[in-house]
Amino acid sequence: MQHDAVLAETIGIRGHGDDAIEAYTARPMDATPRGGVIVIHHMPGYDAATKEITRRFATLGYHAICPNLYTREAPGADPDDAAATARARGGEPGAQLVGDAAGAARSPSSPPTSNGRVGTLGFCSGGRQSVLAGIEVDVQAAIDCYGAFVVGTPPEGFPLRVRPLDDRIGELRAPLLGLFGNDDSYPSPAQVDELEKLLQHHGKVYEFHRYDDAGHAFFSVDRPSYRVAAAVDGWQRIREFLARHVATRGA
Repeated sequence: MQHDAVLAETIGIRGHGDDAIEAYTARPMDATPRGGVIVIHHMPGYDAATKEITRRFATLGYHAICPNLYTREAPGADPDDAAATARARGGEPGAQLVGDAAGAARSPSSPPTSNGRVGTLGFCSGGRQSVLAGIEVDVQAAIDCYGAFVVGTPPEGFPLRVRPLDDRIGELRAPLLGLFGNDDSYPSPAQVDELEKLLQHHGKVYEFHRYDDAGHAFFSVDRPSYRVAAAVDGWQRIREFLARHVATRGA
């Protein structure tokens, strides 16, 4: 069901260390109990495309929230400038991300119209962070859209200083949906295979979909990497996954 009447606004939430951070929210304007979705933005930042995705989840019937992970590093900066600052520092620290995601999880689960269930979704670096949130935060679903370095380490000179999560997959608390391009390098098909084996080894609930003729950022409608067939199918998989694990029956 499509929800055309939505409210979208910028708010303040409490993140890691009880820091005040910015967040963008969108929700349907009726009183039906609904699940929440935390949108974790990609490395380029808290930008117009990510806010559009946040609004899209509201039209699909969710309380959606996107925390600005760069609030501390570059308050009020344009997305490109904030992303450059974050890259120079090696990316978002893991503990900080977890605290910010936990703060975001409290927001969509707090309104009277919440059903108490929350999922997390991320693209690119946000895909890895969505998996990390699925390990550390009380969420009911995690969606990884081509997240790099869930397994595998960054190559020499790579701007992000992150460690793989392969030794923590056994701690994953939520069902995982993974959407990957077979022409991607980070994660490569071999790395996706490795992650799948770990999930199987630990008996985790997961669902992977892989797309030919698609590389990194195939969801990005404003980039040459956009692939219509993969993105359309991917959005359908996301809708079905959230309907099973997060949405109120009939939403």
